[in-house]
Amino acid sequence: MKRSLILVLLGLAVAVALLGGCSSVGVQVWDRDVLARSDMQFDNQAVDHALDEHIYFSKEASSGGSGNGGGGCGCN
Repeated sequence: MKRSLILVLLGLAVAVALLGGCSSVGVQVWDRDVLARSDMQFDNQAVDHALDEHIYFSKEASSGGSGNGGGGCGCN
């Protein structure tokens, strides 16, 4: 019983150390220009994204699901 408790506490300590290890990592001021480049964005191909969004709200017959408001008639 005592050995299993020690193993559980040791595992908990390792988990806390691993989870807290990167908590203070942030973006430095001199790295922000690199991260702001278009090829570093989640969706770096704006034309493809715009076409995908147009197809999405045209097929869904509404334009309220992707952050912009509007009616459900599909006449945007």
